[in-house]
Amino acid sequence: MHSESQISTRSDDHALEAVPDGKRQNWLQLSWSTAGIVTTLIQLFVGALVTFVAGIRIGLLAGVFVAVVGALLGWGAGHIAFRTGLSSTVLSREHGLGQRGSALLALVFGFMITGFIALENVLLYKGFLFYLNQPDTLGMRVAVYGTLTIAWILLTAFGFSLVSRVSSLTLVAFLAVLLYMMIDVIATSGQSWSSVMQFGAQMPPEALTAMGANTDWGKFSFCVNVLIGSAGALALIDADLGRYAKSSRDIAIAAVIGNIFMDVVMVAVGGIVMYAGMDQLVAHHVKVGGMTEAAARALALQSPDSVAAAFIVFGGVLGTLLMVFAQSKAQVLNTYSASLSLTNLADAVFGWRPGRFVFVVLANVIACLMLIGSILEWFNSFITVLGILTTCFAGIIIADYFVVKRSAGGSLGGEEDVNWAGVVTVVTGFVLAHYVLNRLVPIEFFTSLVVSFVLYPVLRLGALRRVKTARS
Repeated sequence: MHSESQISTRSDDHALEAVPDGKRQNWLQLSWSTAGIVTTLIQLFVGALVTFVAGIRIGLLAGVFVAVVGALLGWGAGHIAFRTGLSSTVLSREHGLGQRGSALLALVFGFMITGFIALENVLLYKGFLFYLNQPDTLGMRVAVYGTLTIAWILLTAFGFSLVSRVSSLTLVAFLAVLLYMMIDVIATSGQSWSSVMQFGAQMPPEALTAMGANTDWGKFSFCVNVLIGSAGALALIDADLGRYAKSSRDIAIAAVIGNIFMDVVMVAVGGIVMYAGMDQLVAHHVKVGGMTEAAARALALQSPDSVAAAFIVFGGVLGTLLMVFAQSKAQVLNTYSASLSLTNLADAVFGWRPGRFVFVVLANVIACLMLIGSILEWFNSFITVLGILTTCFAGIIIADYFVVKRSAGGSLGGEEDVNWAGVVTVVTGFVLAHYVLNRLVPIEFFTSLVVSFVLYPVLRLGALRRVKTARS
C-alpha cells in the first residue's frame, strides 16, 4: 500500500511551484502531449459538425484560421510558463488576476476540462454499448463509468510518466488507423477524392438559418465560434506543458503542432470520414439497430456517438482498440490539467493543500456527477462561452507579461489578493463579446481578445500610477 506521503510526492508534480530545470523537455517530447490531447473522438465529431454545417472548404478555412490564433495564444502563454515554470492557473496569480483572483481562471478552466473528461467518457461508453450490442442500463453505466474513472485516476496518479512515454506509439498508431479508414471509406463509397474534398453543407436549410449559417460568412463565423473553445483551452494547456519546456522555441513548436492536429487534421478527417461513409453508417444502423433510414441518418448527422460507431464499423477490432487507447492518453492529460486547476482553486480560496492526488480523484468524481440529469447538455451549450473566457484569460496573461510588466519595469503581480484590472477586463470582455457586440462581431472571441489586449493594460497601468502617486 502507498502511504499518504508517497502518494503526495508522486502526484503533486510541482503543482504550485516552478518546475526545476532538470525536468525540462524538448519540443518533440512536448508535442506528443499537445497532439495527443486533441486526437480524440470529440474533436473528430467537431470536425464532422463544422464541415457538415459549412462544407469542407469553409470548415477547413476556419480550422486554419483558428489554428493560427490558437498557436499564437499557446506560444504566448507557454513562453511565459517556460520563463516562470508555473502552470496556467498559478501563472495568473502573478500575471493578470492576483492570488485569490486566480480562482476565477481555475474555476472556469477546471470546469471546462472536467467537462471534456465527462464528454469523452460518454463517447467511450456509447462505443462500448455499440460494440457489445448491449442496452443502456444502470448496471452497464456503473460498470463502465466506474472502470473508466478508476483507470484515469490510477494512470494519472501513478502511471503518468508511462503514458507520456507510450503516447508517441499510441498517437502514431491512431493516426495510421485514421488514414486507413479514410482511404478505405472513400474507396468503398465509390466517390473520388476530388468530390469528397469539395462537399458542401449537409444540414437542411432551415437548420442552417437557425444557426445563423445561411451565408458563407455566417458559416465561417459558426465554425470559428465552435472551434475556438477548444483552442482557448489548448492555449492554457500549452502553459501547463510549457513549464516543462527547455526553451521558448520548444513550446512554440509544440503549440503549433497541437493546433494543426486539432483544427486542421481532425476537422479534415472527421468531415471526410463521416461524409464518405455516411451511407455505410446509415445502412449499418438500419440493419443492426432496426432503425428507419431517416432516423439513422439524423442520428449520424447530429450525435457525437456516431463518430464512435464509425470507428467500430470502419476500423473493426483494431480500430476499436486504438480508439480506447487514444481516448486513454487524452483522458490522462485532461485529468492532469483539471487537477492542476483544482489544486490552485483550493489553495487560492481556502489555503487548502491536501496534495494533488486528492484533486485527481475529485476531478473524475465531478466528471461522473456531470453525467447526472442534463448537466452535460448544459455544458455543451456553454462551450462557446467557455471559448470566449479562456481566450480572454490567455490574452490578459500575455498582455500583463509583455505589455504591463515591461512598461512598468518589472514583475507587478503576485502580492495582491485580487487584481481588479484583470477581473474587470474578463467581465467586460465577456459581456461585450457575447451580449453587446455579438451581432456586429459574430466571431465573439475577436471582441474578448481585443478587450484583453487594450483594456487590461490601460486599467492596470492606470492603477499602478495611482498607487505610486499615493506612496510618493
